Amino acid sequence: MAFNRSLFDDPSTGGGEGAVSEDESLGPLPERMRPRTLEEVIGQEAVIGESAFLRRAVAEDRVPSLIFWGPPGSGKTTMARLMAAETASHFVPFSAVTSGIKEVKAVMADAERLRRAQGRRTLLFVDEIHRFNRAQQDAFLPYVESGDITLVGATTENPSFSLNAALISRCRVVVLEPLSLDQLSQLLRRALQDPVRGLGDSGVAADEPTLALVAQLASGDARKALNLLESAVADAASGSLDRLDPEQVQRVAQRKVLLYDKSGEEHFNLISALHKSLRESDADAAVYWLVRMLEAGEDPLYLARRLVRFASEDVGLAEPNALPQTLAAWDAVHRLGLPEGALALVQCTVYLALAPKSNALYSAYKKAKRVLEERPADPVPKVIRNAPTRLMGNLGYGSGYVYAHDTETGVGGLDCLPEALQGERFYQPKDSGFESELGQRIASYLELREAARKPEG
Repeated sequence: MAFNRSLFDDPSTGGGEGAVSEDESLGPLPERMRPRTLEEVIGQEAVIGESAFLRRAVAEDRVPSLIFWGPPGSGKTTMARLMAAETASHFVPFSAVTSGIKEVKAVMADAERLRRAQGRRTLLFVDEIHRFNRAQQDAFLPYVESGDITLVGATTENPSFSLNAALISRCRVVVLEPLSLDQLSQLLRRALQDPVRGLGDSGVAADEPTLALVAQLASGDARKALNLLESAVADAASGSLDRLDPEQVQRVAQRKVLLYDKSGEEHFNLISALHKSLRESDADAAVYWLVRMLEAGEDPLYLARRLVRFASEDVGLAEPNALPQTLAAWDAVHRLGLPEGALALVQCTVYLALAPKSNALYSAYKKAKRVLEERPADPVPKVIRNAPTRLMGNLGYGSGYVYAHDTETGVGGLDCLPEALQGERFYQPKDSGFESELGQRIASYLELREAARKPEG
């Protein structure tokens, strides 16, 4: 977006250096339609609504350092520019992709000089701030603390994972939500009707269902929605059409690009959604999340591994065939790849969703692990130690051992846990699926073992 320096310097405009150029016919549609005032912003009412803190902070010219955390196209850059435009701040945009520590220090020095010479604060907007390493992030700290800059960082990554704790503690994290379908449709309608900044003079119209389709294809991203609308209108105009239709929009879009970052938070959100849908025995939701991840480009072998894990963690011995089923699906997708192997994953997902559930194996593992962490390594009871040498036999190794196969009941009555843990229960099956039978077997073996310990007669 172009900036008009004479406009910035004119106090009568009432804005700072974030104001936009009056030449609104240049640039792509998302830039032309970028809001010029907070009143033009669609969505984010919790942040900039009439009673929201940011609206009050801008009105009183006391904007604190902020971290805007939200998906692409949710308005992070727009709001940073508007905050500068509607306050007395000097706006400096900065990209963490193309800049390093040298550029950071130069900008900080300029901000310090401006503050001393004019008493004017610099609003430093750092796009994709999560791309800065720890040392680069630390370079901001003294200038944020001194008040030389108001730092506004934008990130699509969870700040808890991607930013220094020291930096987060000095900034207010503002969460921006993706735009809803209704909000995107409103934005598209405005762009299609605006004859100056938008497409109002294109001679191309669109009905509400078509705009709703464009909004749906954008997955909450305003920039993506406006770019798609501009492309669709240009395509229609080139064919001498005066109206957009859903088929044409689909053709221009080619395919829906889902919001997904295989290394970021959304990756973990989606795999969590899949896992919890399976645990809830909701086959429809589980298939949806699985296919969504596949269509977004997730590694199918990663999904296969997660299903194998689920088979043991959440199904366990309530359905003993769950583990072989998941291993078979893993082998199928490994041999076939995509798209052929996708159905094997879907089959496995439905099987797991509808299988009886038990976390008894997972609970047994956690309990045994906790005991090992809390207690010393208790010695193996001598009765079940191996005695391959005479010395070991003389020391009592294997003394009193009863070979279970030689008994009538198949148990020898031995205490196989360390003495301090005898009687402890780790695996406690639930009354679900095959585990209900396993619970009966355990109770039977406990009785047989107790009876075998009692002296005859």
